[in-house]
Amino acid sequence: MSRNVEELVGLIRDRAGGDPPELGLVLGSGLGHLVDEINGPSIDYSDLPGFPHAGVSGHNPKLVIGILEGIRVAALGGRVHYYESGRADTMRLPLEALKALGVNRLLLTNAAGSLRPDIPPGDLMLVSDHIDFSGRNPLIGEPSDARFVPLTEAYDQGMRADLLSAADEEGIGLKQGVYAWFSGPSFETPAEIRAVRTLGADAVGMSTVPEAILSRFLGLKVAAVSVITNMAAGLSDEAISHEHTKAMAPLGAAKLERVLRRYLSRG
Repeated sequence: MSRNVEELVGLIRDRAGGDPPELGLVLGSGLGHLVDEINGPSIDYSDLPGFPHAGVSGHNPKLVIGILEGIRVAALGGRVHYYESGRADTMRLPLEALKALGVNRLLLTNAAGSLRPDIPPGDLMLVSDHIDFSGRNPLIGEPSDARFVPLTEAYDQGMRADLLSAADEEGIGLKQGVYAWFSGPSFETPAEIRAVRTLGADAVGMSTVPEAILSRFLGLKVAAVSVITNMAAGLSDEAISHEHTKAMAPLGAAKLERVLRRYLSRG
């Protein structure tokens, strides 16, 4: 554990107590309000030395540690994206801090565009695998041999099974699919969508994959859920924009909150 992480963990424990969280959450566009459902203290990213500045509207840049459905969780109300800095490892320090606090399971969320008509806007998609279409990797420059992270099962089967069961108990359809990561910030072209659809992608977005890779590097179990906010470019007549993403995210976020609460209540 680096000195920066040690200092961060000490500061966070002074504010939130020393009990280790059982689950970490990273919340995507339009989903940051979920941190307000957690019963516990919040810390602005600006008060955490070394934390990146989350500059995308629709995010809630604070760390909240507390109780949700009887489980102690640590939630990041916003992430920093590759396109904000040109660094794929921009979320490394926050994830290292979660690991040092005692987190061993991490649930990533994002807003995404669907490539499948059976997963329309307002639905959720459980990520079963990913395609790094950006070609970037957050472990570039890591000097240790630990950088050679196996990703055969990047998304934990046990967590996925529990999330599927939680969704079923809530009567919420939760299909699984492959998430393709584009660097952004421009949206994809119809030709790019046709390309990744041919490659096997089911949804597209501008996040999540770097955090999944970093989390596996850190030894965390990972699951990820996409809130579908639109059909991908060329698959519908709707206008795609960030404002549209923020407007549509709450529809799926309400379902995600129900699934999350049920998942946590299962222990």
